[in-house]
Amino acid sequence: MAEGTREIEALIELMSRLPGLGPRSARRAVLHLLKRRAQVMAPLARAMADVAARARDCTICGNIGTADVCAICSDERRATGEICVVEDVPDLWAMERGQSFRGRYHVLGGTLSALDGVGPEDLRIPRLLARLTEEGVREVILALNATVEGQTTAHYIADALAGTGVAVTSLAQGVPIGGELDYLDDGTIQAALRARKAV
Repeated sequence: MAEGTREIEALIELMSRLPGLGPRSARRAVLHLLKRRAQVMAPLARAMADVAARARDCTICGNIGTADVCAICSDERRATGEICVVEDVPDLWAMERGQSFRGRYHVLGGTLSALDGVGPEDLRIPRLLARLTEEGVREVILALNATVEGQTTAHYIADALAGTGVAVTSLAQGVPIGGELDYLDDGTIQAALRARKAV
């Protein structure tokens, strides 16, 4: 390491820990930032420091924001009696991009996994159950990933909600719009066959 580059190398190493950035991509990103210190790097550093100081999990749903209660939970128009359960914040953001769901969310913070030692108490499942009566929930939509862990978690939540009078539904799974059968995996095709409907 050349003299006087220790801080730059430390920044590259930190950047390489970000998802999608390896050492080479991190080096390119840092060089881009260094060439545009005033226009990009300084404002980015200020924004990151501000977010680091202010970001917090919503006390109701687990979304990330800068207030104790996120904008979705504080919006009374979204008190529809529907809660969409997702594994993590990126899933919530993906659902919001579609602008199709106008209810509220619940972020579990992961999925059940015996291999990793993640049980119901490690997720926000107890908080979800408490919200049912607090918010007069009529339907829980399970929008969990179609993985073994996601489906195990969905079954656990469905069992926990049995007898509560709350409807439990899940997102449809199968062939995506514009998808070609030849490019789909076997599990997707099987799910599409099981979820088939009359034309």
